[in-house]
Amino acid sequence: MFRQFSCRLIPFVLGLIPGPPDRRGGRTNAEVPAPDAGTVVDPPDRGDVPGWVLITLMTAGLVVALWALAGEAFTSMFQDAMNKVRGAG
Repeated sequence: MFRQFSCRLIPFVLGLIPGPPDRRGGRTNAEVPAPDAGTVVDPPDRGDVPGWVLITLMTAGLVVALWALAGEAFTSMFQDAMNKVRGAG
């Protein structure tokens, strides 16, 4: 299941697969004609969602990697700091 999910997610995040069509008109941004000089254009409804997803996943991956490599050191540092605050160390 994870392999199937990652095979679809990774190309989408990298921009190799186009996103879903626009809900308002059913057309993607590439199909929308350029506006005339006097036409008022509404700003897009959404931001860069795949970019934010990638940043979030990378941050979570870094946290997991650091915790796996230095989790014991982090735990002992935290315990030492708490003991000093309590006055036991």
